[in-house]
Amino acid sequence: MQPKAFFSLTCSKESGNTDLQPIHIIDFDDENNIINKNVLLHHAGEIWHIGASPADKGVLTTSYNKISDSRVLTCASVWRMPSEWESGSHDSPDDSAHSPQALQLLCHLDNTAHGNVACVLWEPMGDGKRVISLAESHIVLWDLQESSTKATISSSATLEGKGQLKFTSGKWSPHHNSTQLATANDTAIRGWDLRSMRVWSIRYNHSHDQLLLTASSDSRVILSNMVSISSEPFGHLVDDDDLSDSEENHHEEKGKEPLQDSIIATYEEHEDSVYAAEWSSADPWLFASLSYDGRLVINRVPRALKYRILL
Repeated sequence: MQPKAFFSLTCSKESGNTDLQPIHIIDFDDENNIINKNVLLHHAGEIWHIGASPADKGVLTTSYNKISDSRVLTCASVWRMPSEWESGSHDSPDDSAHSPQALQLLCHLDNTAHGNVACVLWEPMGDGKRVISLAESHIVLWDLQESSTKATISSSATLEGKGQLKFTSGKWSPHHNSTQLATANDTAIRGWDLRSMRVWSIRYNHSHDQLLLTASSDSRVILSNMVSISSEPFGHLVDDDDLSDSEENHHEEKGKEPLQDSIIATYEEHEDSVYAAEWSSADPWLFASLSYDGRLVINRVPRALKYRILL
């Protein structure tokens, strides 16, 4: 059974050299119930975040402070551990018995244009070739090439809002094919969709313009309720004949609270890119979508939403 390893960081100033920082590797041997410690040296500066590659156990990233022109910058780099650590053949003695070894620099994540880096996140289910850095108010997606010795920016996004917003933390979700990212800034938590799909069709409902229909190359059709841009006042009446007794009682008991902008439903009946979506001209609650493979799918607006809009 392989030992289970954890990284532990310290911001030690005992040596008088703040650029030289130890990374403690804690190995827990579950079978023998033994804890062993080792130390690697990080020569670049005071470390504030560390992340291990899910594909290559010998590669890791760090976010660290660096002094440049009398300013403290937070940078990020990709490193490789000594080869004997990668093989797992070391005996993991106590760190006091051996001289610490240094990490090998593979490449810098040059974030000069984006600002200080809060953390670097590895693609959780990937092949170790994609990382995300959160720098100030920017999300930057990097492609690692040539055995992680070269990093190029693949895409980026910016956190928009009032004031000087800055990311403080984040996590790349291992679910949904690693297409989602959660970030924290101050007291807010935000979700991000990392897919670079193309939206091929967008349609407003002919009768209720808060209903927005989109079709895209990820084979999905999304129905959104954008009440903030609706031209209709909240609280329309529906004919009593359209409601059953149970539905009428339900809506009388339910408080009339305004709806919020939201995704109402995601339709995933298609298996290929969806190039067209259209509302029915005869029935405002009916729509159809057509994908590249020739599949035509007809759906309805959920009944609950229909009556919330009308009542």
